[in-house]
Order: sequence, then structure tokens, then C-alpha cells
Amino acid sequence: MDPIKVMVNGLPGNMAKIVADEVVQDQRFILIPLSLTGPEITESEVTVAGSAIQLIHPDNRDTSVDTIKSAAREFITVDFTHPSAVNGNAAFYCTHDLPFVMGTTGGERDRLENRVKTSATAAVIAPNMAKQIVGFQAMMAYASENFPNLFEGYSLEVNESHQKGKADTSGTAKAMVKYFNLLGTPYEEDQIVKERDPEKQKDSWGIPEEYLTGHGWHTYTLTSADRTVQFKFVHNVNGRKIYAGGTLDAIVYLFAKVQAGASGKVFSMIDVLKGV
Repeated sequence: MDPIKVMVNGLPGNMAKIVADEVVQDQRFILIPLSLTGPEITESEVTVAGSAIQLIHPDNRDTSVDTIKSAAREFITVDFTHPSAVNGNAAFYCTHDLPFVMGTTGGERDRLENRVKTSATAAVIAPNMAKQIVGFQAMMAYASENFPNLFEGYSLEVNESHQKGKADTSGTAKAMVKYFNLLGTPYEEDQIVKERDPEKQKDSWGIPEEYLTGHGWHTYTLTSADRTVQFKFVHNVNGRKIYAGGTLDAIVYLFAKVQAGASGKVFSMIDVLKGV
């Protein structure tokens, strides 16, 4: 099979840079030398693995469509931009029939999915691209469907910590809250305790200093009404490389679906893991 052409949007952001580096090093892919970037970026290009990538700013995006499409006949777009750009970027991809992997969290998620479903393109949309964490979510989904109200009467506390630059509450934490709701624990997304202070992360959480600029620590605590029983579910990720592996799998999966004629379809990372 010929290598899959990939456009990684969000450069020179950290997650976009990691994914772009992984794409370059993987013989299954070819990195397109273009990237949509944010309004705060002043550079016109960035270097990835020794190659110059042209940055396309928001005010030039619509006029650059022909340039983008001429760079590759068929390709998959990967979005690791900013929560504020999610819906606008998705509308752009759908308007121009660009199948995409949305790794950026935030935005209006229902509107995001509905935009894809009313388009002629397809997308993988996931609040978390780490395969192992997605597998954990799949187990939670199974439990919530097969053992509803298992934790009825228990209270829930959700704590999540991410690097200071992460603007939104963790999409994974929000997804987990929905599963716990089905398991009988009432809890609202706005109750999630979100930590972004590096000093507190280091001193109170014990997060290694070298990972303060890139981590994702989550703890879900369930406590019985009489406080005699407690369950804790924890997943702590240092660095960002775990997310890149799942992203590459999502690219391969989506490309196959598009080649098979998928249109107006939204796929999840659980779909990617199952390979269905």
C-alpha cells in the first residue's frame, strides 16, 4: 500500500509537533508540508524533522484551499489545535471534504459531530487518543450498560491535572462522568476539580517536575454513603507520546474507511480499537 498522506494542524503546538514527528518517522505515512495554525502564531513556517512546514493562518485559510488540496490528492487531516478552533476547523474540513482525526478537546461536541454527519466526509473524533485509556473507557461503558446503578448511593469526586497551557477541562474526565452517572452516582461536569497550577501539581500531586509542561493525571474516587467503602480509579500519564500512537492508528483506520466510501460518518477511538 502506498504511504498515507497526512496534514497535521496545530503546529508549532506541542501535541501537533509530536504527532508530526511520529508521522515523519513512520514509513506508512508522508507528512504534507502545510499546517493550519492559530492567530497568535507569528511564524510563517516551522521545521519538523529537518523539513520546512508552511503555516497557514486563519485569515489565509479559505484562500489556501487550492494550495492544500494540490499538496496531495487524498490525505487525512489531524487536528491538534485549540478548543476555541474546534468547531470552525471542523466546518472547514467538512465544507471542503477533508476527512479528519479530531484530537483537540473542547468546543461544542454535539455540534461538531452533527456537522460531520451532515457532510460528505468522515472523521474520528475522540476526547483521548491514548489507546489504553480508551480501552479503560470501553470497560466503563460496558459496566454502565450491563450494571446500571452499581454505585447507587456512592458519592463521586473527580480530580484531573494537566499542563498549565491546557485551556479546557479534560474531555476524558467529562466522558467518565457520564459513565459514572449511569452507574448511579449523580455528578455534574462543572464539579470536576481541574488543576493547572504547576506549584500545586509538583508539591501536592507529586507530579515530576520534568512533566509539568506535559502530563495528564486523573483520579476518580467513589465513596459509600457511610464512608466505610472507597474505590479509586487512577490513570497518570507523563508526557504526550502515548497519544501519538493512538493518533497514528486512527489515521490508518479512517483512511481505510474513506477508501471504502464512508461519508457523513463519525467514528470513535473505540471503533479504532475494535477495527470495525
